Amino acid sequence: MEPGQSLARSIRLTQIQHLLYKNPEGLATRELAQLCGVSVRTIQRDMLDLQTELGVPITEKGDRYGIIEGYVLPPVSFSLYEAMALFLASRLVLHQTDENNPHIQTALAKLSEVLPQALAECLTDNINAIRKKPPKSDFIRIFEQVAIAWSTQRRMRIYYQSLQSKETKEWILDPYFVEMTGVGYSTYVIGQASRVGRTGIVTFKLDRIRRAELLEESFEIPDGLSLEKQLGSSWGVIWGEETEVKLKFSPRVARRVKESVWHPSQAIEDLPDGGCLLTVRVGSTLEMTPWIRGWGPDVEVLKPQELRKEFSAWANELHQMYR
Repeated sequence: MEPGQSLARSIRLTQIQHLLYKNPEGLATRELAQLCGVSVRTIQRDMLDLQTELGVPITEKGDRYGIIEGYVLPPVSFSLYEAMALFLASRLVLHQTDENNPHIQTALAKLSEVLPQALAECLTDNINAIRKKPPKSDFIRIFEQVAIAWSTQRRMRIYYQSLQSKETKEWILDPYFVEMTGVGYSTYVIGQASRVGRTGIVTFKLDRIRRAELLEESFEIPDGLSLEKQLGSSWGVIWGEETEVKLKFSPRVARRVKESVWHPSQAIEDLPDGGCLLTVRVGSTLEMTPWIRGWGPDVEVLKPQELRKEFSAWANELHQMYR
């Protein structure tokens, strides 16, 4: 295919998405063919390509094609300061994802088009860095299914293999929220979920979802439910009964500790030796543990006692390793 033909096709595919977005009642293939100036057969191929190659959620009712409501967002403009804020957010995404996600690439590419040249060039470097990461086609398919289900409030069926299990289990999920965390460089979906013997609000790691299917049923998020509030006690995405954690930091790192808000519940107290005491209340210490370890010998766990014992055993293992 000639370069000009390839460019024309990409423009036409974008045009079709725009036409379907502007016509929520749908358009017939002959209407799309007339509007795009091509044959009906070309439009049929284009519709197939939109679904299989680009993952566009096309709907079909009779002879009319449509696009799932909410898939295409209206245009938006940014001030210079907003664009810089989005650039910084893109840097966080770069460091907190370990897969080659084409949707992140295209989103950043669109953002680069409205940035000043210096920022756009830096953002292009980010895109290239993401492109070099290993591709995970299964993850991208799950990512797309979750995005559609979450934005349109569609129920879904997922097949999930937890970290502790060799068995894949079937769940029915109402996705309430999607979260990305630097703990494990992972993306999670949280929602009301049920399977044989269990029901409740559950957190699922996208990498561990083996298969996902959109169902025809819709769902409503219960009035008064605030996952943001529940996540407020977590260090990442795990919440539960709150535990008080007290950490004693050495004078060598005290200034750095006091520079940041590590958790909404934190309280910092200066110590006579120049160190500091950090107190937080978290729903689980599991996600917090790697962060504590990162401070090495400059931190001492004072509470809870179980976590202190865990770090004591870890320190003994390190001593045996390096003696």
